[in-house]
Amino acid sequence: GNKALWKAHAHEKVGVMAERGEGQPCIVEYSDISKEMAERTDANGRLVFGAANICNHFYTMEFIKDKIVPNLSAMYHIARKKIPYYDEGEEKTVTPTSNNGIKLESFIFDVFPLSTQMAVMDVLREDEFAPVKNAPGSPSDSPDTAGNMMSTLYKKWVKKAGGILVNEEDSGLCEISPLVTHAGEDGLEALVKDKEITCPFTL
Repeated sequence: GNKALWKAHAHEKVGVMAERGEGQPCIVEYSDISKEMAERTDANGRLVFGAANICNHFYTMEFIKDKIVPNLSAMYHIARKKIPYYDEGEEKTVTPTSNNGIKLESFIFDVFPLSTQMAVMDVLREDEFAPVKNAPGSPSDSPDTAGNMMSTLYKKWVKKAGGILVNEEDSGLCEISPLVTHAGEDGLEALVKDKEITCPFTL
C-alpha cells in the first residue's frame, strides 16, 4: 500500500502515482515527467498526474519474501545526473551545470509493479507531509516551514483532545513528544482535556 497526497502545484518536485503496461502501479519521478504531462488536467481541472508519492509504504512479509527478494537484481532504473569529473587540462574537478552522466538507481517504491493488489490512501498534506529539501530560510520545504507545519499540527491535536489553547497566535513553535502520542491519540486527552495550554508549549 501507499500513502499519497495531491501536489501543491503542477511542478512540485515529487514523484507521482501512475500505471504502466497492463495497469501495473508505479511511481514516475518528477524529473521523468514532461511539462505537458505535469500540467495535464482532467475534465474537472484536476491534475491527471497529481497523486504525490511521500514514501510512506506498507508491504506484507509475504510480498517481501516471495516477490521483492527474488527480483532485487532487476530493479534498477536509469537516472540522469550531474556528475562531477576531473578535467586533466584544467587540472581540477568540474561540477557540471547540466546532466552529463547516467546512474543506476533503485528505490523502495520500485517494487510496486510486482504487486497484484495495491491500495492507495489519499491523505492530507497538513497531517502527513512536511518535507525538508532546502536550506534554512527557504520559502518552501525547509526546516523552518516543516517546523511551522508540525507546530500547527500539534495545536490541532491539543484542541481535538479538548485542550484550551492560550496565546495561540504566538509564533513560537509548539511540540508534543512521540512518547505522549503518536498521532493525537493515546494519552493526550488525559493530559490536556479542559485545561488551558499556553503557546508555545512542549508536552
